[in-house]
Amino acid sequence: MTETIHVTAEGDLAVVRLDDGKANTLHLESCRELVRRLDEVAAAGPRAVVLTGTGGMFSAGVDLRRVHSGGAAYVAEFLPALSDALLAVFGFPRPVVAAVNGHAIAGGAVLAAACDQRVLNAAHGRVGITELLVGLPFPLAAMEILRCGFGADILPRLAYTGGTHEGAEALRLGLADELAEPDAVLGRAKELANQLALIPAEAFAHTKAQLHQPFHERIAEHRTGDDAAVERMWSSAESAASIKSYVDTVLG
Repeated sequence: MTETIHVTAEGDLAVVRLDDGKANTLHLESCRELVRRLDEVAAAGPRAVVLTGTGGMFSAGVDLRRVHSGGAAYVAEFLPALSDALLAVFGFPRPVVAAVNGHAIAGGAVLAAACDQRVLNAAHGRVGITELLVGLPFPLAAMEILRCGFGADILPRLAYTGGTHEGAEALRLGLADELAEPDAVLGRAKELANQLALIPAEAFAHTKAQLHQPFHERIAEHRTGDDAAVERMWSSAESAASIKSYVDTVLG
C-alpha cells in the first residue's frame, strides 16, 4: 500500500506530513494510516507534533470521488474511520501545531481545528466548512472538534454558509492563531511546537484533557446514534445525486 502520510523526527518534534496527491484528501486508507502513524509517534515519545500538508494544500477534506464510486458499503467503513482519525489528532496528549500550508477545506478544516495551535499561510490559505453545500452533515466527532477549536459562536455561520476565509479574515474569526508568509509557515509552526514542548508533558496532557473533556463526553454519549443518522444520510439516493453533481461540476 502506498504511504500517504510521512513522519520525520526533528529533535523533540515529529513532523507529520499529509502527502496524497494535489489535494491531500481524506479517504478510508489515509484515515486509517493517520491513526496508525499517530500511534507510532506516541510510542516514539516526541515532546510535540507539527501536522502539515504537501504542496499548495493542507487538506481538501473528504475524497468525494471515493464516496461516489464506493456507495453505501464504502460510506459504512469510511465514516467511522474518519471520526477515528480526527479524534486521534484531537486526543493526542502532546502539543499538536498545524502548519496550514494551503487551503484547509471541510474535513481539512476539522483536522486543523483538532490541533492546539494553527499557523496559516497568509498568501494562499482558505479555511472553511463546505460539507452542507454538498448536502452532507458532518459526523458528531467532527462537529465537536470544530466547536472546541473554532468556537461555538462562529460555528453556525461556518457550517450553514459554507464560506471559506483567508488571511486576516481567518485570523479575525479565530480559524487561525497566526499568519505567516508561505515559506515561513512550517518554521513558525515548529517554533510554536517547541515552545509548547517546554511545558512538562504530564501537566500539558492533563490540562489538554480538561479542556477537551466536555467535547469528548458529548461524543461518547451521542456518537453511536448520531453516526447512524449521518451514515443513512450519506448513503441516501439524494446524497448520491448531490455528490455526483458536485464531483461532475466542481471537481471535474
